[in-house]
Amino acid sequence: MRKTFIAALCITVMIVACSKSSDDNTPPGGGGGGGGGTFVPDCSGPAKSFTTDVSPIIASSCAISGCHAAGSTNGPGALTNFTQVFNARGAIRTAVASGLMPKTGTLTAAQKNAILCWIDTGGANN
Repeated sequence: MRKTFIAALCITVMIVACSKSSDDNTPPGGGGGGGGGTFVPDCSGPAKSFTTDVSPIIASSCAISGCHAAGSTNGPGALTNFTQVFNARGAIRTAVASGLMPKTGTLTAAQKNAILCWIDTGGANN
C-alpha cells in the first residue's frame, strides 16, 4: 500500500513538474493551457484506433526530445510504443483532459477527443 502511494505521489509530482507554466503565453481558457477546465470528449463517432488516431499524435506532440522520448523519466516516462502509452493511459488522460499536456504547443479538440475516447473505450491495440 505504501509503495503504491509513493508511486502515485511521484507520478503526480512529475506530471506537475513537466506541465505547462502559467507564463507560456497561452490565453486563459485556451485549447491547451491551464485555466480552461477539463475537456469532456465526445465519443459518439467511430471507435478510435491506436495506430491510426492516437500514435501519430503521441509521436508528434509527446514522444519528443525533452518530453517523453526514448529514455525519458518525465511523468510516466517514455511514450514511444503501444505498451508504454497503454500503461500510462491514466496519467495521459488526466494531463490531456486538464490541458496540462503537451508541455509545448496545444492539442486540437479533435486530437484530445481521439486520445481520450481511445482511453475511455479500453485502449485497444488496433
